[in-house]
Amino acid sequence: MTGMNRTKTFLLLAALTALFLFIGQAIGGRGGLVIALLFAAGMNFASYWFSDKIVLRMYNAQEVSEGGAPELFKIVRELAQHGNIPMPRVYIIPEETPNAFATGRNPQNAAVAVTEGLMRMLDRRELAGVIAHELGHVSNRDTLIMTVAASLAGALGYLAQFALFFGSSNSDDEDGGSNPIAAIFGMIVAMVAAPMIQMAISRSREYIADETGARLTGDPLALANALRKIEGWSQQVPMQSGSPATAHMFIINPFSGGGIAGLFSTHPSTQSRIERLEAMSRLGRLETAGQRV
Repeated sequence: MTGMNRTKTFLLLAALTALFLFIGQAIGGRGGLVIALLFAAGMNFASYWFSDKIVLRMYNAQEVSEGGAPELFKIVRELAQHGNIPMPRVYIIPEETPNAFATGRNPQNAAVAVTEGLMRMLDRRELAGVIAHELGHVSNRDTLIMTVAASLAGALGYLAQFALFFGSSNSDDEDGGSNPIAAIFGMIVAMVAAPMIQMAISRSREYIADETGARLTGDPLALANALRKIEGWSQQVPMQSGSPATAHMFIINPFSGGGIAGLFSTHPSTQSRIERLEAMSRLGRLETAGQRV
């Protein structure tokens, strides 16, 4: 399953790149395309480099030491050692909603944050499953992958807004200008397709983190049980702080929906994730897993 989702991520990134190049040329010409890409890349690079500080501050996350949260710290340390990942910083978020996320520009600068509600709700096995999922994001460098996707989608968004408010250039194609009809079509496609592809990449990375985490603990059912509990409780106790713009970072996205809204969701349906984990357990697809933590 992991190999299939990695291939899907690569194909989706390739599709987003191709969409940017094709529609960007139509909307803004070569000059507009380059400017939009540089602008989006600059903004997202800053977000990527300082993501840990920005998001942790947004949720008032408090860093803890082994003395402050010994059980949590021990779980993170044992899983990081087992996965050959540098020990991340550990944070607790003062929220009753059970949830968790990982952040940081690379494994050497990673942080794992869990809410107080998550620690109270889950048993040790389930908490280890959640931490392993988040360490999966760290080891798979998902912050970098999603930054690239956000840069391309953001650049398309800037081009579409430029075309919407200022109109398209009537320059000659030989000069790298845009085609007005293609620009109108491209503007519509950019505003719809780009975020859909970006969210599809995010959903693919969640499946990979689930499987990575299940292999890390050797206990896919623990993560499945945790997802079931988090999903049910999150609907009753919504998160009080933060922003939907960071929803993709959490193990469960409280802003996701079904139907058409699911196309723009940052996460797959929780039920589909649980079914995949249960299938892993039934089929014994844990050939690289170690002992349970």
